[in-house]
Amino acid sequence: MSVAFTREEDLEATAADLVDRPISPHANLVTAEGLALIEAELAAARAAYSAAQAQGSIETDRTAMARATRDLRYWSSRRASAQRVEPGADDGVVRFGGTVTIEREDGRTQTWRIVGEDQSDPAQGRVSYVSPLAQALLGKRVDEEAVVAGQTVAITAVSA
Repeated sequence: MSVAFTREEDLEATAADLVDRPISPHANLVTAEGLALIEAELAAARAAYSAAQAQGSIETDRTAMARATRDLRYWSSRRASAQRVEPGADDGVVRFGGTVTIEREDGRTQTWRIVGEDQSDPAQGRVSYVSPLAQALLGKRVDEEAVVAGQTVAITAVSA
């Protein structure tokens, strides 16, 4: 058996073993920005799929086609299930799409926007509405307290 033949089998096996991206069991709630993100990712997945098809010889890079197909399935599913949530009233209640500032026991303050799962990025101050942090804060108001990661936090600001 030649090395080239073995390597080709390895590439095919890798492409065949590429698992689908997991779809969340939670409702796919999105903000306007979250919906735009999903649509941009779907467009990118379509472009990658078209590029993989245009390469001519799919056999030379089955993993590119497998990745493109997997991503196209994922983003198509996320777009189909997206439920856009309009911003709520600015009545001081922590809601989906809103921003909340908390003060921790050690004096640190943090500001979080509660968004959909695909839009969440804690490093950018966006947390998913299904995260434990968001679940502890949703429905609360300024000057109320919540328990986050075993610590009591005070809600100091809320905006829609």
